[in-house]
Amino acid sequence: MRTKRVLLAAAASVVAFALTGCGDGGDEGAQIPTAGDASTSGTSGGASAGTGTGTATGGNGSGKDEVAVYVEGRRAWVKCLRENGIDAPDPDANGQVELGDAGALKKNPTFIKASQKCAPLSPPVPKEIERRLAPKLTPEQIRTQFAYASCMQKNGAPDFPDPEPDGNVYGDVQWDSTTAAAKQAARACAPIIGDPVEQGPGKG
Repeated sequence: MRTKRVLLAAAASVVAFALTGCGDGGDEGAQIPTAGDASTSGTSGGASAGTGTGTATGGNGSGKDEVAVYVEGRRAWVKCLRENGIDAPDPDANGQVELGDAGALKKNPTFIKASQKCAPLSPPVPKEIERRLAPKLTPEQIRTQFAYASCMQKNGAPDFPDPEPDGNVYGDVQWDSTTAAAKQAARACAPIIGDPVEQGPGKG
């Protein structure tokens, strides 16, 4: 059974291209719809590189806090970018790196080459960082998230993930969005989150 990977709501505001140079091959359409998406769409138009290739869920075995380990890894990633011609700033306390205009970066051959070379150094994002960067939803938005998840589960997508108490979904969650029942559930539940419902052919 083919499953689609659900990307984190917190990651909606970061540019995956800035991390891997070429993306992850088509998981972009499998995001969990979220009532807080409008608050994560970015405000500066820049590329803030914040995620690696997965999500850290366990200990690191070094005795260090997972956030500290993550930030150290991001510093190594930035160092690599600099050694390959990119004037990247130091990461902030959450490991985020403001790289500037995403559109310009995608057209910059030096950045493309450097990001591809340095991508293995960018560590997976620990859940604590995900929580720090997640959008803060209003009580109404949180209720909407729970209502949407419940609707999906009751209408053909029983593996659709429940949000956490703050309304967000964390971790590298997977659910099967390819079945006819899951697609029907998505159409049935779309009005809850304000998505347009797919219309059938008109009559007359």
